[in-house]
Amino acid sequence: MLGDRHRDIRRDLSAALAAALLVLTAAVVGYVIEHRDGTLFVGAAPLYGHWGPHVGPGTTAAIAVAVAVVAYGPLLAARLSWRRLLPAVWGTATVWTFSLALIDGWERGVARRLTTRYEYLQVISPVDRFHDIPAALRDFTHHILLHSPDHWPPHIAGHPPAATLTFVLLDRIGLGGGAWAGVWCVTVGATAAVAVLVTVRVLAGEALARRAAPFLVLAPAAVWMGTSADGYFAAVAAWALALLALAVTGHRPRTTGLAAGLLLGLTAYLSYGLTLIAVIACAVLLLGSRSRLRPLPYTLAGLTVVPVVFTLLGFNWWEAYRLLVTRYYEGAGGIRPYGYWVWANLACTVLIVGPATVAGLRRAGAAVLRMAAPVRVRAAPAPESRIPAPRLAALVIAALLALLVADLSGMSKAETERIWLPFALWMLPAAAFLPRPRAWLVAQAMLALLLNHLLLTGW
Repeated sequence: MLGDRHRDIRRDLSAALAAALLVLTAAVVGYVIEHRDGTLFVGAAPLYGHWGPHVGPGTTAAIAVAVAVVAYGPLLAARLSWRRLLPAVWGTATVWTFSLALIDGWERGVARRLTTRYEYLQVISPVDRFHDIPAALRDFTHHILLHSPDHWPPHIAGHPPAATLTFVLLDRIGLGGGAWAGVWCVTVGATAAVAVLVTVRVLAGEALARRAAPFLVLAPAAVWMGTSADGYFAAVAAWALALLALAVTGHRPRTTGLAAGLLLGLTAYLSYGLTLIAVIACAVLLLGSRSRLRPLPYTLAGLTVVPVVFTLLGFNWWEAYRLLVTRYYEGAGGIRPYGYWVWANLACTVLIVGPATVAGLRRAGAAVLRMAAPVRVRAAPAPESRIPAPRLAALVIAALLALLVADLSGMSKAETERIWLPFALWMLPAAAFLPRPRAWLVAQAMLALLLNHLLLTGW
């Protein structure tokens, strides 16, 4: 038995090493391609950013949070009551994300992130192009293509209008400007960790959820969750799945089913790519209880609300997506080489989820393979695997599948360190399968700290 444990640990380390080699290869090959052809449009391949070692106001706080979570996170996750654990996870994830963002300083790290020429606030100030929201929605598709008059900045054109409307509505209630937008994205985005914990608990048991908690808090993904609108999108999608999980396991199925449908509908109007959340939603549905179909009418009813509202207001989702594909290939998307990004995107994913998640995914795959093997050849489970590992394994592998579909589509070439946050968050709980969590938490924290101190990321 001891030999089996040592062999599993060696395999975990091998998986992490292979992932590190993938990142190194992507960096070297990317450097060569960018300096030879200039077709990647990234300064720190495979990441969008550029080399710039620095420290900042958030350095001390980020190191302190990392040390505290490594030292006390696993113990507190095991001992706190569930009601106290959830706000503790949210609060610590928020502080961790803000600390990492503030390594770049308040202005660059938070207040100006969403005000650049690519971002959503460009259409709010100095000229408010959404002063008449219904008119802006009716006219939205006329400004997507690059050659159209007053074409939208890249992120407005690249997303359905609910993304931009979020910041328009914040501005309307007096929370305008980049600072409030950044604070919104961080505080809401950090709730995604809570949503994932709730989902893991109801589908795979509280023991695994508690073991996953420190890894959800100390995720390298926080480097990009910080003041990126995709962090906010990830939270909305995470709560949609959490509510669906509650519904299909009998927790107020009508109310939670309806709420899940409303948020699932909203995700499709925040980002076109979030339609792939349906892959994870299918896994949640399959992992539900025997009465899992009971809330589906309420979920489907909720799912229609947001699309109906936007359609009645004049926005055509399918036409907008068709035009977006055209614009994507008019710009950098048509130049960036698919042959590089189809695997280099996966290197970006390694940097989002960290080595612990890679090792955990290896164990998740092994758990699924054991379940698929004929009964007569199944190995006896190790003591630490007697908890319902296959259910969590199915959930994290569904997230990986959604990410791979996005990768193969060709519509995600570069910048996936932020674009794939809604999928990557669901792979983080795979680290719950690992023994010796503190050692793996150190690796996660070191990766995040190195990324934010060595690079000036673009998002």
